[in-house]
Amino acid sequence: MSFLQQAQPPLRFLPPQPNRTVLRVTQWLMPAWIRWRENLQRVESHNVDPLVYLMRDFQAQQHRFLLAFRHPSPQDAFCLAHLLWYDVPRRAKQLGVTLDYPVHAHFIYDRGIPLWAGAWVGGFYSRLGGTPIQRGKLDRQGLRSARHLFANGAWPMAAAPEGGNNGHTELVSPLEPGIAQMGFWCVEDLQQAGRSEQVSLLPVGITYQYTPPPWDKLDGWLDRLEQETGLVAMPQATRATDEASSVLSERPSPAGLTDAALQRRYQRLLALGEHLLGVMEDYYQRVYRMPVVTPPAPFADRLEVLRDTALQVAETYFQLPPRGTMIDRCRRIEQAGWERIFRQELGEDQPLSAVARGLADREAEEASLRMWHMRLVENFVAVTGQYVRERPTAERFAETLMIVRDIVWLIKGENPFPRPKLGPQVATITVGEPISVSDRWPAYKAGRKQAVADLTSDLQLALERMIPQP
Repeated sequence: MSFLQQAQPPLRFLPPQPNRTVLRVTQWLMPAWIRWRENLQRVESHNVDPLVYLMRDFQAQQHRFLLAFRHPSPQDAFCLAHLLWYDVPRRAKQLGVTLDYPVHAHFIYDRGIPLWAGAWVGGFYSRLGGTPIQRGKLDRQGLRSARHLFANGAWPMAAAPEGGNNGHTELVSPLEPGIAQMGFWCVEDLQQAGRSEQVSLLPVGITYQYTPPPWDKLDGWLDRLEQETGLVAMPQATRATDEASSVLSERPSPAGLTDAALQRRYQRLLALGEHLLGVMEDYYQRVYRMPVVTPPAPFADRLEVLRDTALQVAETYFQLPPRGTMIDRCRRIEQAGWERIFRQELGEDQPLSAVARGLADREAEEASLRMWHMRLVENFVAVTGQYVRERPTAERFAETLMIVRDIVWLIKGENPFPRPKLGPQVATITVGEPISVSDRWPAYKAGRKQAVADLTSDLQLALERMIPQP
């Protein structure tokens, strides 16, 4: 993406500026848009009643709450909008509950989205009531805005506790603690203002299913990615393990798909993943002299070492300690890169000399190149090596194959977004039971770190329980 090759002025904060005209037009256009552009045939909502009653109490100034939603896909925003704009008012009418228009939510979004999706997205999100946050640093202005909206906004809040899109409809990534902390901040702010509203987090699960399974398109993408990676198509996938075949043969096949056909596809996917992993291991070993783990080490162990190696390459350049989880390390690398690209001095009135500007551009270019390693790991973070094997459905095949496709596109230096649409999908959004933050306030006062950790853990379990079981 060319904008990262030159130094830029500092990222400015995009304050939320809700506009009801923009909201109404968006509500009117969205149903046609998601069927046409997003290939979502329909959105099915379950257990909407808790949200109806929370919204009623919110509008009566008795309750503040945050919708903590799963984030498996970029389409999640459309599902949440459908839930709030259509399903909640419809169910409220059935229950005899009167809700004021609009039923909507403020939301937190990554400040980096307008950088790759287009600058207009930032203004659009702002007019829908969104507030941005810069990941990887203590974004005081972004946090102040989100905290203010949680306690005082015209609508409830919505945020993804996973921190970003993980690409897996049936796998919850480790949650970041920020959502739990915001809940306790809201309780604190209300108490300081002498207000008696209760505060809750509402877990919301989102899953997707293809109708029908797009096996032909998946085969086409397998063919293409085998060619892109230099892997000659192997009908018998001799590099795939016998263990994979035995596991698959014990499991029921999706409707209309024979065991043999499913095994062949899985073996090709496994061979593709192993080949790409071997190519990247060779790259880091040859170019950066970094140690890697090669066969016969298990796939998952090799993947873990490769992720660590890629992050070390970036961390060495930015002089960052390899501390925390993979996500923590990615966020620190991202912020270090942004600090070298989005320069404070470029926002000042005094222009830089030609030489100073040239050096700033070179620093930005170097930072962008090092951030590439972090982007690679971001795509690999949620990959386990077991996801398809445990349940070889079309959805899991598609999600894994699209992650491989994203990695290949990054290696080629191309923007992997937007992803191709493989076929029509049905989205299922499930509302959980509210988790009271107010009831945990005494525990928070006794030990803040532990209270935040416990709330985060309970939210993680609540989201995991919403994943449909086979």
